[in-house]
Amino acid sequence: MRAVDTNVLVRLLVRDDAEQVEAAEAFIANGAWVPLLALAETTWVLSSVYDCAPAAVATAVEMLLNHEHLALQDADAVAQAVDQFRRKRSLEFSDCLMLAVSRKTGHVPLGTFDRARGRLEGAQRV
Repeated sequence: MRAVDTNVLVRLLVRDDAEQVEAAEAFIANGAWVPLLALAETTWVLSSVYDCAPAAVATAVEMLLNHEHLALQDADAVAQAVDQFRRKRSLEFSDCLMLAVSRKTGHVPLGTFDRARGRLEGAQRV
């Protein structure tokens, strides 16, 4: 299965360049895999470059999770991260994703200097 990069995901979500949207849709038409790093970068681009609010970022990730042509790496962890991100607006999506993957793989506690992340179940402030 093919994999996609951050810029392909951003085009699929933001749809701000018709030619690139068409190319992205054609590329994923037979299925594509989304690495966690591309997903994390995409959420950063949405919030930092496109000024999307946290709720819009969460909705975008859910759209990717439910997309008929995309398979997200560790989709169950991504779904848990979206749920936590919707409840803890003080965190970035990548914070929630890092913790969800750490929990899934049994590598907890996740050590952090971040106060907000350190208060989450499965994390420990260092």
